[in-house]
Amino acid sequence: MNVMPGGQTASTVVACQRWGMSTRYIGRVGDDAAASLHREAFAAAGVEAQTVPVANCASQQSIIILDSTGERTILHKRDERLALSPADLKREWIVNARMLHVDGWDTEAATVAARWAREAGVQVCCDLDQLYPGVEELISCIDYVIASADFPCRLMGEDDIEKALKAMHREYDCKLSAATLGHDGVLAWDGETMHYQAAYKVPVVDTTGAGDTFRAGFIYGLQQGWQLDHQLDFACAAAALNCTALGARGGIKTLDAIERLRSTGERYTRPS
Repeated sequence: MNVMPGGQTASTVVACQRWGMSTRYIGRVGDDAAASLHREAFAAAGVEAQTVPVANCASQQSIIILDSTGERTILHKRDERLALSPADLKREWIVNARMLHVDGWDTEAATVAARWAREAGVQVCCDLDQLYPGVEELISCIDYVIASADFPCRLMGEDDIEKALKAMHREYDCKLSAATLGHDGVLAWDGETMHYQAAYKVPVVDTTGAGDTFRAGFIYGLQQGWQLDHQLDFACAAAALNCTALGARGGIKTLDAIERLRSTGERYTRPS
């Protein structure tokens, strides 16, 4: 699996690697000590890191503010030179994968990669939370759109999330349009059925990385050939467990631990 270009997607690729997938990360870093830490962390996890260094530039920094409930606010500091460009990409990095996962941070590069993947028959998944310039073109190259709770409504100009997901699916001809809803679970439209999976109740320490781990769980289930409801439920359990420890990757649990939560865990009630 390939993951690119940046944002929080490093957590997604590390989770998939820990669960037995072969992964590659593509992104830009600075030439500072933080870049070395990134490379060391990827190497320790077994992830192939294709990191493009930028001279005389600090790597991206994220300041995470937690409240008493574990909810977080993330403040990013990112030099514009860290934006991945299409020229940084090598086609072979993309077309030899089974899955490409992108976010919208560097939309032009993500769109080029997604188009290459589509042409090669590689499935494409995405994590979108902002109306980045050019995001519509990117979505037209995506098979599995997994967005934040308010993204579909803002994109489609709808007040109702179910109508927005259906409109998104119809407009961009994707296989799945979905929205993660935090402790309210996940809602997904496959063109015929609206699927809902409830979130799991766990002792929350830090919600950082929950969405990224959810997407890793979805990708893992997709590669196992599971039915959609199974994929979504596994992803909800994986995301919930990630909230039980500090850090975006602190709560990535084993497959056995995730299955135990699925078997015995208490769920939130679906909102009316």
